[in-house]
Amino acid sequence: MPVKTVLVVEDTKSDQLLVQGLLKSMGTETVICNNADEALEWLDKNTVPDLIMLDIVMPDISGYDLCRKIRGELALEDVPIVFCSTKNEDYDRFWALRQGGNAYLIKPYSPIELMKTVKPYIS
Repeated sequence: MPVKTVLVVEDTKSDQLLVQGLLKSMGTETVICNNADEALEWLDKNTVPDLIMLDIVMPDISGYDLCRKIRGELALEDVPIVFCSTKNEDYDRFWALRQGGNAYLIKPYSPIELMKTVKPYIS
């Protein structure tokens, strides 16, 4: 079975390392992008990932805006997107799913929460 690729768009180094370590333990190849521009450039030059994880609050554009851009690309419209954020109101979750996300993780999350959330998309 081929290795699954997960694109993680996260601007906080500690969160990058945490997610990368957990995803690696699940047998995935993890690509880290620090912002939306890096992510869009990577997506333009590489094969379609099996999963995208997006932080909502980033310095250039929001994860919501990036999600809409991703969903606007025919080749990427079906790639699962998991939002990760410290925003924990029902409205935030609703808005993330409305923008095209498939799941929502509230930071800080436990390793078990992350694994349960992403496993269906990379199995």
